[in-house]
Amino acid sequence: MRYRILGGTGIEVSAHCLGTMMFGAVGNPDHEECARIIHAALDHGINFVDTADMYSAGESETIVGKALKGRRDDVVLATKVHFQMGEGRNRSGNSRRWIVREVEDSLRRLDTDWIDLYQVHRPDQGTDVEETLSVLGDLVRAGKIRAFGCSTFPAQEIVEAHHVAERRALPRFRTEQPPYSILARGIETDVLPVARRYGMGVLTWSPLASGFLSGKYRLGGDVDLTSGRAALTPARFDPAIPGNVAKLEAVEQLVELADSLGCTLPELAVAFPLAHPAVTSVIIGPRTMEQLEALVKGAGLVLEDAALDRIDAIVEPGRNLYHPDGAWRPPSLTDVAQRRRALADRSAG
Repeated sequence: MRYRILGGTGIEVSAHCLGTMMFGAVGNPDHEECARIIHAALDHGINFVDTADMYSAGESETIVGKALKGRRDDVVLATKVHFQMGEGRNRSGNSRRWIVREVEDSLRRLDTDWIDLYQVHRPDQGTDVEETLSVLGDLVRAGKIRAFGCSTFPAQEIVEAHHVAERRALPRFRTEQPPYSILARGIETDVLPVARRYGMGVLTWSPLASGFLSGKYRLGGDVDLTSGRAALTPARFDPAIPGNVAKLEAVEQLVELADSLGCTLPELAVAFPLAHPAVTSVIIGPRTMEQLEALVKGAGLVLEDAALDRIDAIVEPGRNLYHPDGAWRPPSLTDVAQRRRALADRSAG
């Protein structure tokens, strides 16, 4: 396993990061099996573990905490804050009030005295980024976290955060955690260049593109729209929709490329993000031991220029064949009122 410095923090992390979103009620509810997966990942040389407060409503953090007993000093532990936790107001977002409260809850669930990387899970249009940076800096000085970053921030939000940090003499985001895969290459246009410019570490998620690069979904095959991810967002998987056909056509070409390289499609998919000079670590999120072993098997895979050129021909750089599940979209797109004037004000005369 290779190791890289995380965004100028001086912290060395493995090129594979173990993601634990699938540990707990939404994925694998067997705590003992999840612990075995974590231990196996550590034995393979992975020293970077990523979780979040909202994964299975905190259960994932609890599982990780139990599994790291006796091995905590050897692990770079990352978690995240932002999404709604429980009922009621002010139990989400990026405010000082919520972050101060939730970091304590994460520390308790993780059963640790410190968090190595604390990440803001999504932007919050209701909170000034100055407030967020200020409280995160206070948590570093208090010894509760070692470094902090952002997750799934668009390039303009990252730039604004760095500008505010410089103007207000505040500590800055050291990392970004964006979605990145062969089928979702949009961040190559702006997010990755911005991260390099500011010396940020980048840990990418969803290298298997919501399962499209797992080999499960093939052109001409049946797609069960009643279970798994397909049941949650059938429009992303329904082969009757032309956009999904384009994904499946790309998958067929990528399967041929993987075969020619002597690797599996998932191995090819996980190796691809690591070839980008801005990427520090790729998050792999197994639900079972078999999935973990299949993914780490390809850790030594090197994609030469000819293979990367072939990938570029299948999915051109900077292109998204689909919008990644869970990726943040600004209110300027999602709020109709921000895209349409009042009816009486739409004409030119």
